[in-house]
Amino acid sequence: MRRREFITLFGAALAADPFSAHAQQSSMPVVDFISAADAESDKQRLAAFLKGLEEVGYIDGKNVVIEFRWAEAKVERLPTMAADLVQRQVSVIAATTTPAALAAQAATTTIPIVFESGSDPVRLGLVANLNRPGGNVTGVTSLIVELQPKRLELLHELLPTASVMALLVNPSDRALAQSQARDLLSAARERGMELHILNASSERDFDAVFADLKRLRVGGLVIGAGSVFVGNTNKLAALTVRHSVPAIYQSRSFAAAGGLMSYGSDVSDGYRLAGIYTGRVLKGESPAELPVVQPTKFELVINLKTAKALGLNVPQALLATASEVIE
Repeated sequence: MRRREFITLFGAALAADPFSAHAQQSSMPVVDFISAADAESDKQRLAAFLKGLEEVGYIDGKNVVIEFRWAEAKVERLPTMAADLVQRQVSVIAATTTPAALAAQAATTTIPIVFESGSDPVRLGLVANLNRPGGNVTGVTSLIVELQPKRLELLHELLPTASVMALLVNPSDRALAQSQARDLLSAARERGMELHILNASSERDFDAVFADLKRLRVGGLVIGAGSVFVGNTNKLAALTVRHSVPAIYQSRSFAAAGGLMSYGSDVSDGYRLAGIYTGRVLKGESPAELPVVQPTKFELVINLKTAKALGLNVPQALLATASEVIE
């Protein structure tokens, strides 16, 4: 076969199945990085994951092959993606985001899975025990979902006279949406507040959501966990300012982009730790023996400039507890 013909055929094969072509060129272990988000919104977290891998001696293309799969906020794609990578018998599945972790777990009980999840993995059924997972799954939790009542509490502290609040969830991710709604409805009742559950499955739904917020005369908004919101953090921040909606979200990037407040753990560091765990599993450690890593530090960030633009006076007690104040 002529060289030009070979290059053409190989290029066609690579376009048809880039993962297979990559893996076939190497006898190195293969890690499949699967996420419910998209490549652009995962950029910073992916860098942290690769940093963690490097800390235990693994560099993509040098001594490990990493294949990347993004569902682009379409969680219904994940079961098929997970089934495909299981058929390919990769060395480790790095399942970042809760829906990806659940899809991977449903697909295999033998291939090691390292997750980065925003919820309690015992409650989700990912592991039997935090200290001794006991199966083929372990990883890192940022407890984003479990912190939703705390976010409502912080918003209420800033808006003590507001009696109507809202929670924004993605109904396509049913289990996650239901879990957040249940927890926050209970927290709202305890404080004598009314809570509306609003839905957005994609960016196209945001305008309708903010129209509903105005119609319902909502005093404050808690933005829920989910890849559709992670991928649109800056847009959500801009919309909350444009529509004068006091809002709180999980990541500092929301407050940095002009959103009012954020509260949560350092998700990027969670991805770094997931990278370290992936490397340790590649070295031969069993997921069953690796305790699930939980965050020990939570950060409250307040955008004082946005608060002033919204005509809000932030109590000194709340400012005193903030890890960072953006002015």
